[in-house]
This record gives sequence, C-alpha cells and structure tokens, in this order.
Amino acid sequence: MSLNRYVALLRGINVGGHNRVPMADLRAVFDAAGFADVATYIQSGNVVFSTAGSSGLEGRLEAALADRFGASIPVVVRSLRQLRAVVRAAPPGFGERPDEYHSDVIFLKAPLTPANAMAAVQLRDGVDAAWPGTGVLYFERLSARRTQSRLSSIMGTPAYQQMTVRNWRTTTTLLAMLEDRPARG
Repeated sequence: MSLNRYVALLRGINVGGHNRVPMADLRAVFDAAGFADVATYIQSGNVVFSTAGSSGLEGRLEAALADRFGASIPVVVRSLRQLRAVVRAAPPGFGERPDEYHSDVIFLKAPLTPANAMAAVQLRDGVDAAWPGTGVLYFERLSARRTQSRLSSIMGTPAYQQMTVRNWRTTTTLLAMLEDRPARG
C-alpha cells in the first residue's frame, strides 16, 4: 500500500503558555491514530506524517487531539503536493530578504477562502503587503517597522479562527521535511 505525505499545522498551541502540548505527546497521538513516519518540527505544532487515506484528516486529527489534550485544537492539513505548490506560487522575491522583511504564510482552513481572508486583512502603507494564494495568504511586513504592522489586527476577526500562521522559513523547512522522507510503500 502506498502512503502519502502530509503536514498538519496545529493552531494556537504552545503560544504564551496556552494549550501546552509536549511534542513527544503530540507524536504519540499521531502514532496512536495509525499514522506513519511521524515527526515534529519546533514547538508550534508542525507534524509531518504518512498515511494511505486522505479524506477527513483534519476532523480525525482534531478529534484525537481533543481526546488526548481536552482542548479544541484546529488543524490545517496540506499534502506534499499542496505545500510544494504554496512555496512555488509565492509572490516574486517573497521570503528572499529575511533581514528586510518578515514573511509569513497564513494557512486557511476550509471553508475560509483567500478572498474572505483578504477582506479581514488590514494593511499599513509602507509596512505591510499581502497576496492571496491557493488556500493561503502571503503576508510580508517591513522588519524595521514590524511593530507598526497591522498583522495582529486580524487576530480579533472571526476569520482568524480558521487560520494558522507560519513564517517562511518554517514553511520551507516543512516542505523539505516532506520531500526528504519519502512515503514507504
């Protein structure tokens, strides 16, 4: 049986002391749910894994996490193909000047669309820029003026509950992890 590679992006864990989830416990949840090749990356809820099936992964993971940790933890799942497309479709130059710009990918959980997410984003001229993508928004802010960015204003919107943010380095590292650990068949 051929296994496909995925990344699960958990929203809101290990942030400011809230929703504390040890990575060993997180890996154990994925192992117990029957996923293979489970690996985590940093403490912010990034899990790469393999599985034969693709339907209902987000709901299945959210239920397993709620059972184990007693909290509702939204999960966004992207396949290797989808994450590769996100990286390849980034705006020209996005993430290429980390000393000048903070570059983030805002992953959207269905049914939130890029158009609806863009409507929730407020931009400060000369500081912020945002572009819609397939299932994501690309958000960049000028590092020298990042405290003036309006990225945090999105946190108060209903749309924010269906988003999870990863910086560009984390996004590209997760893609490399998916590509370096081919699925077993």
